Formats: sequence, structure tokens, C-alpha cells
Amino acid sequence: MKSLLLGTTLAAMTATFAMADGHSVVRMGTEGAYPPYNFINDAGEVDGFERDLGDELCARAELTCEWVKNDWDSIIPNLVSSNYDTIMAGMSITDERDEVIDFTQDYFPPTASAYVAAAEGVDLDGGVVAAQTATIQAGYIAESGATLVEFATPEETVAAVRNGEADAVFADRDYLAPLVEAAGGELMFVGPDVPLGGGVGMGLRESDTELKEKFDAIITEMKADGSLNELLVKWFGEETAQY
Repeated sequence: MKSLLLGTTLAAMTATFAMADGHSVVRMGTEGAYPPYNFINDAGEVDGFERDLGDELCARAELTCEWVKNDWDSIIPNLVSSNYDTIMAGMSITDERDEVIDFTQDYFPPTASAYVAAAEGVDLDGGVVAAQTATIQAGYIAESGATLVEFATPEETVAAVRNGEADAVFADRDYLAPLVEAAGGELMFVGPDVPLGGGVGMGLRESDTELKEKFDAIITEMKADGSLNELLVKWFGEETAQY
């Protein structure tokens, strides 16, 4: 669950919703590059945990979801500019982001960030560590003794380890785990896990209080009836069923 570090304050703008089949259309912004939270499937469509959850939230709210793909580094500015109405993109809830946008309660519990390398014994304190640009992981490495190398996409951070540009990659453990499992021993977790962020929530413009309250109520309902846990287990495994 990534956390964007914001360098500027952006003014909120009021959402305008189109209509389809008698329902308001809510444009759901996502990165589409962070499986299993969100990704683009073989049919070219947004898929993953957040697609499933977002569609269910819209169905219960009697809204029509329209999914919009946006690069991570501009995902908050384009929300504020009304290019879409929400963000569901593995976004960690942080105090800094809360100064610019609003978000719902968490729909994914706080989890750890982790290091992955191609060999044991790499220098995590003074070596070269890759992280996706403008994330809380990049901020953490920048404040450590390690040398930070930043990349625009999460795929590039892992590739940097594979091709020797970086000693390790630092990212959400949930994102890294399936890559390590599929690597057949070529990638491995190293060093301690690091708890960062306050869980994943849906980002909205600060002016959209009614929409936030509606989605918040449904997330509460899904936690109570067990359906949110069902989606967590489907995409992340039994250990994530925490609500």
C-alpha cells in the first residue's frame, strides 16, 4: 500500500457526476500497475482487489462505476482537478495526504513494507535501495543511510534488483510476496519488515463529503457482514482477513 509524498498543496474542486441508466456515474481512478490491488488484465481492463471492491461499493450505493487509469505520480493532482472522482490505488492513509484530500476509513489493514534482494547479506543500511518515486517507502529510504534510486513504476524497482542497478527493493510486502514466490529463489526477502502507513483507503476530494459518507457507510457494512474479508481472502490469502 503506497503512500504519496506531496510537495505542494492543491485546492479541492467540486465533483460533477454524469448519469447512466438512471444512476450517477462515479469515475474511479486507479494506477492499474500494482497487483493484486489493481492491474490491467489480458482483456485490457482494470482488475484486482480494488476493482472487485469498488464495483461492489458502487452497486450497493446504486452508482455506476467508470474506471480510469492514471499514473501514480499524478494520481492525486488529477483527482483534485476532477479528472475522476475517487482514488482506489493501494493508497496508504497518511497525515500529509490528508491535508490535501480526504479519504474513507481503511478497507485494507495496515501492513508492513519489506526489502527484497537477489542474495542474502546485502547492505541495507549503506547500499543502493530501489523504491517507487513519490511513495512513503522512497521517503523512508531517503532518510536512512542507504542510497535511494527511484523509478516511476513498481516493476522497474524490481527490475533494478534483477539487473544489478540496486542491492535491494523496498516496497509493500503484499506486492513483493507473489514476485518472490514466482522467482524460484532468484529473489528473496532480506532484513526486517518495516511497519509504514495507516492502512489503505479511498481518496476523495475534500468537498465530496456526501460521497465519502456514502462509501464509508458501505465499507462499515461490508466489514460487518464479512464480504470485505471474503475479498481480502480471495486476493491476498487467509492471513489478511482482519475485519
